[in-house]
Amino acid sequence: MPQTLSQIKALLAERGLHPRHRLGQNFLADPNKLQMILDAAAAGPGQRVLEVGPGTGVLTEPMLEAGAHVIAVELDDHLADLLRDRLGPGSDTWTLIHGDVLATKHALNPAIDQALGGRDVPFKLIANLPYQIASPLLAILAMDWPGLSRALVMVQREVADRILAPPGNKQFGPLTILLQAAFEGRRVTTLSPGCFWPPPKIESAVIELVRREQPLTDDLPRLAAFTQTLFQKRRKQLGAIIGRDFPFPDDIDPTARPEQLSVQQIIRLANIKH
Repeated sequence: MPQTLSQIKALLAERGLHPRHRLGQNFLADPNKLQMILDAAAAGPGQRVLEVGPGTGVLTEPMLEAGAHVIAVELDDHLADLLRDRLGPGSDTWTLIHGDVLATKHALNPAIDQALGGRDVPFKLIANLPYQIASPLLAILAMDWPGLSRALVMVQREVADRILAPPGNKQFGPLTILLQAAFEGRRVTTLSPGCFWPPPKIESAVIELVRREQPLTDDLPRLAAFTQTLFQKRRKQLGAIIGRDFPFPDDIDPTARPEQLSVQQIIRLANIKH
């Protein structure tokens, strides 16, 4: 069973620790929501799981008990020490990477590559993602880490809305298109502020992304670059952005705006453009 709120508070209190607002530390403590995440992740014996933001190990420990190999990335010095004290410095099924998950805006911490054994090795992602790293991390994993088979990510609700947005929605944009081309997505649950300690000022959501057996395009980086260009002028018509002499397919109106197209239509434009 995941840790209870009283256990989380006790683990921090015995070390003189408090949630750090600067790092966006709000600990998920609702037992039903935690179990929902664990059930959706279905991390079993021998499966590799990359966990970003393990905190006190509230999800880490049940996954280890289920036999998964957990590679946890924790930025906070004190929480990294807490995890070492509880779970040990490392083992065949437990690896702690003390540092940032991102090396740059376009690359993961190289220690992750080493711990997973390569980018093609199958793994799952369990992550509590602050606003500023959610988009770059998921984009990198979609394009450069084909081994990622399933992701359960906790993000601000507006980020979840953007990832799952349908065409015609104001949230529909480059991140939507890239992730929907690579994954099938769904909202697992919403999280009110009361699910956390301390309660944040915003609502959150847990979404599941499952890697498509065949992505909608064989060149995700090209699609990402094209959509960035397209949506920099999202209020303009396609013809004005791409060019009036562009060979638009019959079912794509040059007077339409980018967010009015489907993911498949945007992929077709990207393929024609390049």
